[in-house]
Amino acid sequence: MMDEEELEYAEDLEAILHLTPEVQLAIEQVFPSQDPLDRADFNAVEYINTLFPTEQSLANIDDVVNKIRLKIRCLDDNIRTVVRGQTNVGQDGRQALEEAQVAIGQLFGKIKDIKDKAEKSEQMVKEITRDIKQLDHAKRHLTTSITTLNHLHMLAGGVDSLEAMTRKRQYGEVANLLQGVVNVLEHFHKYMGIPQIRQLSERVKVAQSELGTQILADFEEAFPAQGSKVAWLDKIDRRYAWIKRQLVDYEEKYGRMFPEEWCMTERIAVEFCHITRTELAKVMRTRAKEIEVKLLLFAIQRTTNFEGLLAKRFSGCTLTDVKKPETPLESTNPFLEDDVGEDGSEMEEDLDRPKKHKAPDNPFHGIISKCFEPHLYVYIESQDKNLGEMIDRFVSDFRAQGPPKAGTEDGGAVLPSCADLFVYYKKCMVQCSQLSTGEPMIAFTTIFQKYLREYAWKILSGNLPKTSSNSGGLTIKSLLQEKEGSEAAKFTVEELCLICSILSTAEYCLATTQQLEDKLKEKVDKTLCDLQQYPVACSGPGRCL
Repeated sequence: MMDEEELEYAEDLEAILHLTPEVQLAIEQVFPSQDPLDRADFNAVEYINTLFPTEQSLANIDDVVNKIRLKIRCLDDNIRTVVRGQTNVGQDGRQALEEAQVAIGQLFGKIKDIKDKAEKSEQMVKEITRDIKQLDHAKRHLTTSITTLNHLHMLAGGVDSLEAMTRKRQYGEVANLLQGVVNVLEHFHKYMGIPQIRQLSERVKVAQSELGTQILADFEEAFPAQGSKVAWLDKIDRRYAWIKRQLVDYEEKYGRMFPEEWCMTERIAVEFCHITRTELAKVMRTRAKEIEVKLLLFAIQRTTNFEGLLAKRFSGCTLTDVKKPETPLESTNPFLEDDVGEDGSEMEEDLDRPKKHKAPDNPFHGIISKCFEPHLYVYIESQDKNLGEMIDRFVSDFRAQGPPKAGTEDGGAVLPSCADLFVYYKKCMVQCSQLSTGEPMIAFTTIFQKYLREYAWKILSGNLPKTSSNSGGLTIKSLLQEKEGSEAAKFTVEELCLICSILSTAEYCLATTQQLEDKLKEKVDKTLCDLQQYPVACSGPGRCL
């Protein structure tokens, strides 16, 4: 009966102690053991067979049973000890909890006491250091005020020095001072609401702006001045000598590298001409007050010679604005010849000699010299002055030498000064046409008219004899009017000789001036010729003379 109960108890215990594989694995990892009894898949039959593998081993069965029973008793004792020990755990835990609560209460009381003492100590320290704190704030404010005043003094003095050095152009000292002033000014950003500080800041900004503008102007004045000095008109022939050397060197080194139809040498020369014209125009605009007549004519002569050299060397096929010269018509203008006569008779022969105008066949004409045209007013003003001096010299010579004497070959002939005037006119017209046939030629037309009128009044009309009937003096118009009886003026032989000479000179001037008009129309550009009129000649003796 007991065996059955024990068997049932064992089965129930086995069912209760059946553990999952995960739990069993965890137990084996925590409590590793080599005992077969601790294995989860323990088999009693296999264990007994292991203990008694043969029949002879059954002789020791009593010893084996005793060992197993001893082991069982040891396990039972251990289990009882553990179970009995667990009965006092709850009581011990409650006692430990109560002790912990008491300790926490004591600790809280001590912390409260420490806090109260700390507050009392803090209050005591505040009372002790109250005056020290006030003194510390006063010291800090005083230090800040002194530093700010020192910076303000440095800023005010620096701004004054900066403005003075800027005016004196002491750029070396300004470089160091300006950085220091800017650094000091950074300390006053929070004080910009104060008018005086804001005014100093604005003065610094103005000084910086003026300094930058002044330095830039000094650089522009220093460096371009040296460049313009080297590139001035008196050294213009150096430009042309340089490009000649460069073109020769280019043809020797690289001439065969490009096809001839590309005309690379001519293209380089044309590009040089364009750059030279632009740069000369800039230099002359900058130094317009330094241009003199001789210097201007020298530069124009060298330039036209260079343009003629280009025309001999190149065909001008790379120029896009080349126009074929038109075949000129035959002209009878008296101002065509190059050589100027010295007396009136030679000039009269030239007036009757027909000349053919040679059309310019230089495609490079004006490619550089065009830049001189805006400055030809210097040449025009010089000729205006020369003509004025010439008229004054004619007047003084006429007064010194007197009129042509009666009974001589010169009696009643054209005055020599008239021929000299037209010779000079021709020289001016030819020279101006070589320089420009545009607006400068129109300006010369006005000058010619001006001094023809002065010649008519000062030399011709001004030297006519006076009569008692006409207190205002004679005029050519009054001489040409027929008078009879007492109204007819009576003149001496010398006066008649003078009148004849003046009338001959006036007639010569009228005829020559009309031819001058025709020549001017041929010289001036056609676009301007259609828009302008040339009232050089007088419409009659009554108007001009």
